[in-house]
Amino acid sequence: MNRFKASKFKNTTPKIPKKDEWISDVRAGSAASCGNHIKSSCSLIAFNTEQGGGGVLGLVSLDNGNEGKRSVSQLHCHADLVTDFDFSPFDDFLLATCSADETVKVWRLPESGQTVPSSPGVTLSPGGGRVENVLFHPTADGVLATSAGRVATVWDAAQQSQLAALEDHGDQIQSLSWKQDGSLIATSCKDKKLRIFDPRAQLTAVQNAQGLQNNKDSRVIWIGDTDNVLCAGFNQMREREVRVWDARKMGSSVGSVSLDTSPGTLIPLFDPDTGLLVLAGMGDCVMHCFEVTASQPVLSQVSQCLTEAATRGIAMVPKLAVDVTSCEVVRVLQLTDSFIVPVSYSVPRKSGQDFHGDLYPDTPGDSPALPAEEWWSGGNKQVKKVSLDPAKRPIRSFSSAVIPCSMGGAKPEPTNQPTKKELPIEKNRKEEDASGH
Repeated sequence: MNRFKASKFKNTTPKIPKKDEWISDVRAGSAASCGNHIKSSCSLIAFNTEQGGGGVLGLVSLDNGNEGKRSVSQLHCHADLVTDFDFSPFDDFLLATCSADETVKVWRLPESGQTVPSSPGVTLSPGGGRVENVLFHPTADGVLATSAGRVATVWDAAQQSQLAALEDHGDQIQSLSWKQDGSLIATSCKDKKLRIFDPRAQLTAVQNAQGLQNNKDSRVIWIGDTDNVLCAGFNQMREREVRVWDARKMGSSVGSVSLDTSPGTLIPLFDPDTGLLVLAGMGDCVMHCFEVTASQPVLSQVSQCLTEAATRGIAMVPKLAVDVTSCEVVRVLQLTDSFIVPVSYSVPRKSGQDFHGDLYPDTPGDSPALPAEEWWSGGNKQVKKVSLDPAKRPIRSFSSAVIPCSMGGAKPEPTNQPTKKELPIEKNRKEEDASGH
């Protein structure tokens, strides 16, 4: 009996479509930031442009429709460079942006044929200078994490209030990542340390470790719902390297792989349903695909994909939008100077009408598990999973409370100046002291 179980995704093959299926009329920006420069919901793609000093994002439909030609619109969102942006995982038309102008904004974007908004629904001012990262929470509606300088902050966007300002890092924060269950947040930093925070319990890190041995731009991501985190960056020899740690015991990494000595920042994208990791380097013309497993070797190469043009940004399309009829398990979008190129990763199977259920486990749906207030009070509900079988696919209907659909413009200012809420653990201690216990 063979003790090595063959992976059904080991033979996943990348495919770049013909050029007439690429998205054109793209003038990508090239300014440096800690963002991925392109993001996708199940309906829209947003990307950095060179216009407006970098303060303008391009918007285009993910679906090419019946005519096959997609028009690009512009969102004039900041007075300075847009450093990062993120779509809500539950509302295709809710976009958070952050900028070198030191603000974070949340926008309700138009559906097809409607006018692009001229003002945001929510504006936040974290303080601390240029805001480098913004990231929606994976289970609670309207919770955001941001980083500016050495400080990461957690927000309730609907209430325009700060929930927690995590302890100062030793240098500039380079990336943020929520654990899939929404309980923890990981950061990578220019001081070469990885930190794990439980923002509802304490403002100091619950775990930290020496990360990659070079302070060039690094990116950290959680490996799905496991306790492992992955960091992509550079080692002491200036080689690009990927390492995996167990967040419960971070004394040493559990797996690593070195790639090459190219200077471009590595952007990691992970699909928890397949265990596939796609790595693209800024300025590179190659994408690497690895399989991440719990057993050794933790990282094993699946494929390399050569691209026609250099990468300016990379995004993974949400799992709810992949084409299951062609056995597509992952799709990434490569941003180049002039195009957005969809790259499809498919498992070699006879495609057609049959749904290959073994390739598509139920995946988190598009309805949040709980509102922001309940999460902050200690709730840990998980997003209900749905089938990717077209015959069983639920109708998408959720609309975020952060900016109601009927309100495309700015929300009214809160009657009281937003203040940092007590950590749930601090609140409980005060209640115990008041009762004499």
